[in-house]
Amino acid sequence: MKALIEGFLKFRNEAFAQRTDLFKHLATTQQPGTLFITCSDSRVVPELLTQQEPGELFVIRNAGNIVPSYSPHPGGVSATVEYAVAVLGVTDIVICGHSDCGAMTAVAKCTCMNHLPAVAAWLQHAESAKVINESRPHADEAAKVSSMVRENVIAQLANIQTHPSVRLAQEKGLINLHGWVYDIGTGSIDALDADLRTFNSLIKQPGTCAVRARAAKAVA
Repeated sequence: MKALIEGFLKFRNEAFAQRTDLFKHLATTQQPGTLFITCSDSRVVPELLTQQEPGELFVIRNAGNIVPSYSPHPGGVSATVEYAVAVLGVTDIVICGHSDCGAMTAVAKCTCMNHLPAVAAWLQHAESAKVINESRPHADEAAKVSSMVRENVIAQLANIQTHPSVRLAQEKGLINLHGWVYDIGTGSIDALDADLRTFNSLIKQPGTCAVRARAAKAVA
């Protein structure tokens, strides 16, 4: 706790002091442009790796950057997605996996989690990704885990498109979907090109997008 308190004092005296006008503006409003969904892993810091200021990202974090498919009994992730899209009007959604993901490692290696029933139940939302990953050959365990991370991003992009708020925004041509994989050791990001079904370096191809906003349909 000492480190946290010291960090807060540094924030108050330095970072906050440098952004006084920004925080005064944010005190009564927020207009984030992007919903960023990523893992709870302590090594993944969305605002740091995207260099965004307070108020610019609306963030969901959980084990495995998972978005359950929409159901009659929505939970916290569904509620947050709905609020971000229907109320805040974000124009982009990023689902960001990462290297050395503990959740995806457990899924890929079929680790027994009888002692973690809540985690085991949660990771069932990655089952479709696991099925695809298991159907493919892998050079070694590391390659299998890396592939699982990517397949999970693809699966969660499919899941989020079952949410009514997202489908409506897509129908109106208001939202882009992005699938990223962040490499902790190199600081690089690979982004999904859904048409080619490949992950490309965001440095080399910064325009890569998983699902682009399409033109809204004309009403007859």
